[in-house]
Amino acid sequence: MIAKGTSTNKRDDNSFIKYDAIVIGAGMSGLYQLYKLRSLGFKVLVIEAGSGVGGTWYWNRYPGARFDSESYSYGYSFSKELLDEWDWQEHFSGQPEVERYCNYVADKFDLKKDICFSSRVSFAHYEKSTNSWTVGTDSGKKFSTQFLITAIGLLSTPTMPKFEGISDFKGSWCHTGLWPKDGIDYKDKRVAVIGTGASGVQAIQDISKTAKNLTVFQRRPNWCTPLHNGPISKKEMEEIRAGYPDLFDHCKKTAACFIHTIDPRGTFEVSEEERLAFYESLYAGQGFGIWQGNFRDMLTDEQANKLMSDFVAKKIRERVKDPITAEMLIPKDHGFGTRRVPQETFYYEVYNQQNVKLVSMLDDPIQKITENGIQTRFNEFEFDVIIYATGFDAVTGAFNRIDMRGENNVPLKDKWSKGPRTFLGMMVDDFPNMFMILGPHAALGNNPRSIEHNVEWIGNFLDYMRKNNLNGAKAPVSAVDEWHDLVSGKAESLLSNEVDSWMTGINLNVEGKQTRTVVRYTGTAPEYRARCDDVAKNKFKELHLF
Repeated sequence: MIAKGTSTNKRDDNSFIKYDAIVIGAGMSGLYQLYKLRSLGFKVLVIEAGSGVGGTWYWNRYPGARFDSESYSYGYSFSKELLDEWDWQEHFSGQPEVERYCNYVADKFDLKKDICFSSRVSFAHYEKSTNSWTVGTDSGKKFSTQFLITAIGLLSTPTMPKFEGISDFKGSWCHTGLWPKDGIDYKDKRVAVIGTGASGVQAIQDISKTAKNLTVFQRRPNWCTPLHNGPISKKEMEEIRAGYPDLFDHCKKTAACFIHTIDPRGTFEVSEEERLAFYESLYAGQGFGIWQGNFRDMLTDEQANKLMSDFVAKKIRERVKDPITAEMLIPKDHGFGTRRVPQETFYYEVYNQQNVKLVSMLDDPIQKITENGIQTRFNEFEFDVIIYATGFDAVTGAFNRIDMRGENNVPLKDKWSKGPRTFLGMMVDDFPNMFMILGPHAALGNNPRSIEHNVEWIGNFLDYMRKNNLNGAKAPVSAVDEWHDLVSGKAESLLSNEVDSWMTGINLNVEGKQTRTVVRYTGTAPEYRARCDDVAKNKFKELHLF
């Protein structure tokens, strides 16, 4: 059985299993999982690659990095005391404030004493004889634990493009997802940004303000819409604080845990005048309202989606003075909202500046990186700084870079070679006593809301096992197959699943990710939580417990 506060299970070498649970990652998921398990009396260790807490908000410190969810909907809801103490400064907070918030939480609840910093997990192997996990780090340290919990994030493994000569460049260069703590000096410099996804859009807006000249290399444009950020006054913060219970309750009821609610009307159920007025109100509104609060059929009906896409295209043409540049910035390969929509603040106006140039990599592809800059098919460019905003090996990437082996020494990477398969996005067959927070096929969206649910479900499950003298749990193949079929079925009607993106498992820079796979749950968050809660209410009988 699991002892309270310490483990009593022995290994083959007669040493004691040191921890009840090891959590990989000290971001939003890992911090709360540590808090939850510790409050239940478990002995827990968190292993974190960075030198501080925050996860995504530790590593992504590039200029312009900020929330695309409203700050007050993104923070933790589990502690009223924390909610009463923390004042958000902006409706959509930037990285420095978010990192401060994560540190405030860690310090308030004294979490750092149980975190092993600057240690990257290199392997995690299940030991069947002791029903335990051995976890090793890149420094050679080894730990043993009854339970292994991954809190490694969806977008935490940066990918570099497959360009020749990257290391030959003599200037400064980095990936946005690995931005150095001391920053990069780009003021009055010749700067290249490669990529116009969410990170690229945010960085471009900031860098363009002080760079001598900025050249943006774009493979394919994304639909971007105004963030409409602004400061939060003390009075407004007090009003937000008073409304926290209703706000979090509302988030639990929406499809993706955002504060925005899908409009129940269909696109063609209103007049053209009403439709355009609605589009205008969404475009003038804050955040993801235009994506998550649109007509109910916007993401499922091609004609409805085209009308919305045409509307946003018109806005881009109005905002970008040069017609050729404007057309380069309008997506032709996917409709609005079929990829996650980057939020911007005068992004399109950047291309009206004399110091900014846009290069289409479809028309003039990059051939190689040189000592002095970038060589394309038709041109050579000299730069002082190159910034790679080239995205992440999403969803499964963080798992694949760890040598994770379950029963019979089966590598997780091999098991998922044709796409991930999970139970509830939290468990994998043949991997006993391993749990995932926001794993593949878990409910996503405004992620902290789903993080709290996953963390609490896992914590309550481990507590149930301890109280019932159980040492192990694994997901049967039948349960995994059933969940995979449900997830696949939910994806069939969505236009987004007909588009290449990280949300459909595509990354041209990663071997084996050139074919679309189902990597995320696309049903509603309330449906997801109800299914998870049913498993718990039935005393986890769908699982194999031992």
